Amino acid sequence: MRKLTLWILWGTAAALALMGAGAWWWQQGRAAGPGAAPGSGASAAAAGASAPPVSVSTITAARRDWPVLLSASGTVSALNTVEIRAQVSSVVAKVHIQEGQFVKAGELLFTLDSRADEANMAKAQAQLERDQAALSDAQRQLARSRDLLNQKFVSQSAVDTNLTLVDSQQAAVSADRAALAAARVSLSYNRIVAPSAGRAGAINVFAGSYVQPSSPPLVTITQLDPIAVSFTLPQRDLPDVLVALKSGSAPVLAELPDATARGGGKLTGRLQFVDSAVDAGSGTVKVKAVFENKELLLWPGAYVNVQLSVQTLKGAIVVPQAAIVQGASAKTVYVVNAEGRVAPRQVEVVASAGNEAVVSGLEPGAKVVVEGKQNLRPGSAVRERAADGAADAKAGGRRGQGASGAGPRDGAASQARPAP
Repeated sequence: MRKLTLWILWGTAAALALMGAGAWWWQQGRAAGPGAAPGSGASAAAAGASAPPVSVSTITAARRDWPVLLSASGTVSALNTVEIRAQVSSVVAKVHIQEGQFVKAGELLFTLDSRADEANMAKAQAQLERDQAALSDAQRQLARSRDLLNQKFVSQSAVDTNLTLVDSQQAAVSADRAALAAARVSLSYNRIVAPSAGRAGAINVFAGSYVQPSSPPLVTITQLDPIAVSFTLPQRDLPDVLVALKSGSAPVLAELPDATARGGGKLTGRLQFVDSAVDAGSGTVKVKAVFENKELLLWPGAYVNVQLSVQTLKGAIVVPQAAIVQGASAKTVYVVNAEGRVAPRQVEVVASAGNEAVVSGLEPGAKVVVEGKQNLRPGSAVRERAADGAADAKAGGRRGQGASGAGPRDGAASQARPAP
């Protein structure tokens, strides 16, 4: 019985000791916060400081002027396209150009069989000369009858008759001159010339082909330099676009999707036109820009990535977007101090585009962790290495967000503008 009592006393003491140890352990875990390991609350910074250095890549936050760009997918279109058609029914006598040839305004393209029109013109010329001779005779008769009237040999009615004859002959001469001009115009239709400079497309007729005004176009002349790029932008960007159009100095950049592979670069143009209405269905507005195209990099119908600069943020602090840690209620970056340890710094994203972001709350020259931040704690020691693509980030190379994300046919525009 005495042994049983001792066993009960010893068991009660052991249970009380375990309960005390568990309470202390629970208290330490509560002080560390939800989700933290027991005993890590007050000593988290110390644990980070005592941990071995973490290998990270860093980049220096730069201060520079940062252009706010609106990005979209655009379509190249010719400023001037003319379908060449025959204006008279005739047979093609000669084709003076080749397919794909660049022609100047007024250059001869086609010659039609003009023998019938030449005959009509000669007939009209002969009619004019005949009526002119009759007019001259009528004028002489009028002068003679007036002399006889003065000598009292004829009456006034004879003079009036000759005067009427002169007037009718003058009208006949005027009609002949009009007929001759019409014949000359008809004859000119047999020489088809280029109304404007451009590149000739496919030629649809050959020498001996019969053509008439209702026939398909003989050829199409397309102006390639300068050339236009049409694209759409969201309605919310309309005020900025109108300001850029009014200033006349906002550059527009166009780049073919395969420009790098082809060795081409971005072309710079100017904003020319903003549509007068917003499309109610898509909530977008049509915009057009004009580009010099001497090297013929832009071709009508091609799709290009377009960037329109609407404003510039002066002295902005720029960091890679990969350096920003998105928290539940705030965005932070890890900054490396002079002792080689990191500290979180809360920032606010002002604008972003591509791989870069403009932030506030960070001083220029600060070393910001780009890669390896998932292994960091406040106060962690780090071992720095160069960030991948850091040279590109320092050089300020940027790409619009929507130019590569949206398909070329959807017409959707994305933007690189101040964040709300």
